[in-house]
Amino acid sequence: MTPVESVFQDASIPFTIINQEQSIIDYSTQWLNSFNLDSDIMGKNFFEAMPQLPEELKIDINYCLEGIKTRSDSKRIVQKNGDSIWYDWKVSLLSDQDGNDGPKILVILENITHKRLEEELLIKSQQVARIGGWEVDLVKNTLYWSKITKEIHEVPEDYLPDLAKGISFYKEGYSRDTISKLVKEGIEQGKKWDVELQIVTSKGNVVWVRAIGEPEMLNDKCVRIVGTFQDIDGRKRAQLLLENSRASLKGTFDNSSIGMALVAKNGKFIDVNSSLCESLGYTKENLLNLNFQDITHPDDLEIDLKLLNELVKGKRNSYQIEKRYFNNNRQLVYVILTVTAERNIDGEISHFISQIVDISTRIKAEKKLKGLLELTTNQNNSLMNFAHIVSHNLRSHAANLTMISDFVTDESLADDIRKDSLKLLTQASQGLNETISHLNEVVQVKLETDKKLKSIPLKPLVEKVLNDIRAVIDENNADIFIDIPDSIQVKGVLAYMESIVLNLVTNAIKYKDQSKNTTKVAITATDNNETAVLQIEDNGLGIDLDKYGEKLFGMYKTFHGNEDARGIGLFITKNQIESMGGKIVVESQPTIGTIFKVTLLKQ
Repeated sequence: MTPVESVFQDASIPFTIINQEQSIIDYSTQWLNSFNLDSDIMGKNFFEAMPQLPEELKIDINYCLEGIKTRSDSKRIVQKNGDSIWYDWKVSLLSDQDGNDGPKILVILENITHKRLEEELLIKSQQVARIGGWEVDLVKNTLYWSKITKEIHEVPEDYLPDLAKGISFYKEGYSRDTISKLVKEGIEQGKKWDVELQIVTSKGNVVWVRAIGEPEMLNDKCVRIVGTFQDIDGRKRAQLLLENSRASLKGTFDNSSIGMALVAKNGKFIDVNSSLCESLGYTKENLLNLNFQDITHPDDLEIDLKLLNELVKGKRNSYQIEKRYFNNNRQLVYVILTVTAERNIDGEISHFISQIVDISTRIKAEKKLKGLLELTTNQNNSLMNFAHIVSHNLRSHAANLTMISDFVTDESLADDIRKDSLKLLTQASQGLNETISHLNEVVQVKLETDKKLKSIPLKPLVEKVLNDIRAVIDENNADIFIDIPDSIQVKGVLAYMESIVLNLVTNAIKYKDQSKNTTKVAITATDNNETAVLQIEDNGLGIDLDKYGEKLFGMYKTFHGNEDARGIGLFITKNQIESMGGKIVVESQPTIGTIFKVTLLKQ
């Protein structure tokens, strides 16, 4: 018989047939391919063709030639280069059908090196991963545990478990109840399971395990359950610790009295707590659709992004700044922001943790205190100025009256001189009365401070004052420009506000520059959140502030020789403004014009 004629040549198993002289008389193509042999191997000695085969295979072939029907074994051969090869064989004696050629031997031979490596790796991995096997034979009513399964239960190698004992190792309560239910459902319904439960070992140690079971059914009846049993105690405890830590962190995050946010690298909010929502007036859903750039004051964004970039580059671990956010009503919220980077296992930033302390109340209190200090300082300065005026002016009037009285009562003087002295006495009395009247106006401003400030729409008030002096405006051909938002309302005393606007506008007209064709006055206002700034600008004569700046708001101070000037208007105006918690500043250049800026509290 030649290989070509063999009906077994294309068989899927690797085999060869040898005669009693151990010569190859047949083979399968699979055998040739498995050992990289050529087809001219026919008739050659089997062991000469494959000299690397183990000695044990020769012995098994000889046994078969002597009449033993079957022999099988596996063997590892270490080659000269140090590599190991595993062989698996089965040798069978074939019957001599024609009785002429003598006995023939079928040798099924495989190189199982890869299979054995996989098995060894599987065993090693099971040992490392602490995975054991188990099997319940419901027909024989036996339970088998592998070596590792016994190690996990901390029982000796000769321990013989049964199903009831196996279940009894599970911790009483949830774990035992759960496995009992799963085994019952597996037996009755063929359901698989994969659960993580606790056992109590024979030594009393509580260990987390992963138990997997897969029933085998025959004719709708469970005959066997096989599965694995893994020691997951270390991983499970670490997982539970991490979950507890995360739960604790989440609880701290959600219930913190300060605002907290998780922010992505692109600035988008990942999560925010209720304190932050309350501070900013947004719902959680609103904030999660925004990024921090959307709600940051533009003047604070540059420094925030600069520090964040340094954090990303590893130049710092965290940073803290005072900054401003816009709340849901676009009002400013002052905060202290602390930002820390959260990194993943590769050291890359996964997100940022922001802690936001709302200090708006403190900032407002500081501003109020600062305003009170400024007001107190201004009031003290006004009081000193007032005291100086009283001391100087009244003393001057008193000295003048005393001197004139001496003339009137001096009988040695001529009658005409004494008559002239009486006229002078009348004039001096009138002057004193006027001075006292002016001082009374100043005192009245101080007393009005105690009045409750009211909300005053600024634009209608300015328009009213301009209508009241329309004749003066028209007579002087003055060009008045108004740009005041309708929304601005200030806190003040109505009479004071009218007086302030009236005085500043009439001054702008009164001290016009005759050399200019048109007298221009621009009245504008801007909204600065908590305050409003009223600005009155003219193109009049202007004031030399280097020369007169410190005296500008003093009493009886005049600068242009106007015969109608009394030097009390700006003094009274300044006192009225400061009594309402505001302030006034001036910018001016001779021949160019003057700008008065009045800062007022908003309603």
